[in-house]
Amino acid sequence: MAFRWSPAGLYIAMAMAVIAVVADQVSKWTMLTHILTPTDIIPVTPFFNLRLGFNTGVSFGLLSGHTTLPPYLLAGFALLVALVLLGWGARMPNRPLALAAGAMAGGAIGNAVDRIRQGAVTDFLDLHVFGWHWPTFNLADILIVGGAAAIAIRPSPKVVPS
Repeated sequence: MAFRWSPAGLYIAMAMAVIAVVADQVSKWTMLTHILTPTDIIPVTPFFNLRLGFNTGVSFGLLSGHTTLPPYLLAGFALLVALVLLGWGARMPNRPLALAAGAMAGGAIGNAVDRIRQGAVTDFLDLHVFGWHWPTFNLADILIVGGAAAIAIRPSPKVVPS
């Protein structure tokens, strides 16, 4: 099944990306200016805290402190990936998948903005269980993972024999 380019799919993906970037940046700004300081840990539930962190590595803190890649290079790569995702959104066969591609693009752009603005990605969501902590993350990360999951679990298109 060939996917065709759709202006509607592109507009949907772009609108979702804009919403995602704004929501991500507002959530980070709120945490940085009104709620958290670098030493704060605010317990929310027995398995979830708010805790400020700055990721200088790649996704989920991989290579954090061990990479010499400049933030602008990582941001540039994220922006390139976002453009590819928006183009992919224009080729998605339905609106939910275009939204998912837009969410992923918006998440990538949100994290790129952080790298350009402050040299690291602002993280503040901390999940933990039995003393084990998932790497601290943010709304952009949720959008990226959620969009990828939505695309990965989509039902297969029905192929009608000819």
